[in-house]
Amino acid sequence: MNLHRTKPPTGNAAQLPLDLLGGISASVFLRDYWQKKPLLIRNAIKGFVGPLSKKEVFTLARRDDAESRLVSSVAGDWQLQHGPFSAKDFRLPQSAVWTVLIQDVQHFSYEAHELLARFNFIPQARIDDLMVSYAVAGAGVGPHFDTYDVFLLQGSGRRRWQISQQRDLRLEPDMPLKILSYFKPTEEFVLETGDMLYLPPSVAHNGIAESECLTWSVGFRAPSKQDMSLAFLDYLRDSISLAGLYADAGIEPSRSCAEIDPAMRQRFSDLLNSVQAAANDPANVRKFVGCYLTEPKTHVVFDVPEEPVSAKQFEQLMKRHGLELDLKTRILYDDKHAYVNGEVAADIRGSRQLLRELANRRMLSAAKCIELKPGVEMKWLYQCYCDGALSIARH
Repeated sequence: MNLHRTKPPTGNAAQLPLDLLGGISASVFLRDYWQKKPLLIRNAIKGFVGPLSKKEVFTLARRDDAESRLVSSVAGDWQLQHGPFSAKDFRLPQSAVWTVLIQDVQHFSYEAHELLARFNFIPQARIDDLMVSYAVAGAGVGPHFDTYDVFLLQGSGRRRWQISQQRDLRLEPDMPLKILSYFKPTEEFVLETGDMLYLPPSVAHNGIAESECLTWSVGFRAPSKQDMSLAFLDYLRDSISLAGLYADAGIEPSRSCAEIDPAMRQRFSDLLNSVQAAANDPANVRKFVGCYLTEPKTHVVFDVPEEPVSAKQFEQLMKRHGLELDLKTRILYDDKHAYVNGEVAADIRGSRQLLRELANRRMLSAAKCIELKPGVEMKWLYQCYCDGALSIARH
């Protein structure tokens, strides 16, 4: 199928009621619930059919390019295994209850991207991934909490969710999973196909499958200050070049040769002021944010074309068939640049609307491609093609 990402609601559209949110608008949801309190939505997607079937989930769990986990429990003894898996890994004891979880399903399914597109009232930069979990009856992953926002959408089967906004979030020690030491649910819901539960960060919850079931989780990015700061320092290290050398002409003879005196510390401090100035430079911050938010996860590998066409052939083909982004590609833009897969890309001011459409809809029609002018953007698109970030649209 071809991917057609709908545009985020703006203006009056943001005030319109959405079935996905139980009849409230995106504006009301973001004002009253987002990062504040849970929301149960019955029949959020009528007649919902998940992006993958049970068989396809297990096929994906066997792939070495998919991030999969198997969580099992026998009489409270929790076990965690990481994929890829073989068929024999799923032959567990009859007394075991178990769950298979797969992250980043959108990397393998256009339908998964279509499902994520329903949540485009929240910036794409905030969306982390779509996860699917298959569970046998009675299975779950134990009471826990997430540090990020999540929508839990029920596919086939039924799952009982217990939630608590307790403050005690201590974890059981020496466990393979992050399971709460103490969990006292205050609310309980049974979700059936198409029902959805939104949970803000740090709300304790426990999901138990009442029947064999598939559950889809839309998770949102919540980087820590520590991780983001270290990433920014790495970015500065790779992207800035500071002139100047340490110098101390005119110093007095040393009285204690092993001492670091205040004057030396001050000279180093003066040098480091250049780093602080670079960190405060809006241009550096702008580019870091774009690169950081589009950086692929460490396990992601792009398939480059084995025999890439020439730049001229590429231009002819895209004007005939259009373009589509690779399923794994992350692309964002600001008012000056586009960013793709962790790199500063084109200066989009020449073809701003067209490249924004590519980012928002994850495709560009042949008619739109014809409007692209030769230059920086065309060279950038061809390079993206050579890197495996996009391809000629399939028809």
